[in-house]
Amino acid sequence: MALTGKLTKKLVENLHAGRHGDGGGLYLVVAPSGARRWIVRVVVKGQKNKKGDPLRTDFGLGGADIVTLNHVRERALGYRRMAKQGLNPRFNGARKIPTFEEVAQQVHIERIPAWKNAKHGQQWINTLHDDAFPKIGQMPINAIEQPEVMKCLAPIWTKKHETAKHLTQRIKIVLDVARSKRFRSGENPVTVIRDAQALPKGKAKPKHHSAMHWKDVPTF
Repeated sequence: MALTGKLTKKLVENLHAGRHGDGGGLYLVVAPSGARRWIVRVVVKGQKNKKGDPLRTDFGLGGADIVTLNHVRERALGYRRMAKQGLNPRFNGARKIPTFEEVAQQVHIERIPAWKNAKHGQQWINTLHDDAFPKIGQMPINAIEQPEVMKCLAPIWTKKHETAKHLTQRIKIVLDVARSKRFRSGENPVTVIRDAQALPKGKAKPKHHSAMHWKDVPTF
């Protein structure tokens, strides 16, 4: 399930009164007064309304002056995934779904006693801060699947392979913890990516020893 993209920041700021679609059920609603807010419409799998038709539900995602276009797309994607699983966001939203960054920070805090040292603990969270949080940090933890994980790993998989391996393991841990707390269900997308061998085999760069001058060899 992909992120949408028909609107632009300029359009959001200048569109006239009415309802303007971005795709995937996400809309910008502009009032005659000029106030702008986001709503998303989802179809909840397996649920019917009073007439027996598929259950469609609309709910607000905040004002366009506060919630950015990229952020609202991520939130809408999370709610569409929830609806696809047969969960009505209007009712299941009562239990706040934390973001990936919120869960990761909590995991980091809970594991402080287990770190070898403070430096190791800081490296653990720094890897996520540098290569995961900018891309998926603000997404609901239950909205993260293979495409979102790949978005974090693919850019650095061959360029910084050792870092990418650490990042893979740390993303997996965060998602596993989220599942143990019932914020997620289903298989961990990191495991799916590994099993499918979706990323190329990384090659460690050889480390060469300093060369010895040939005149020094007999003495050595």
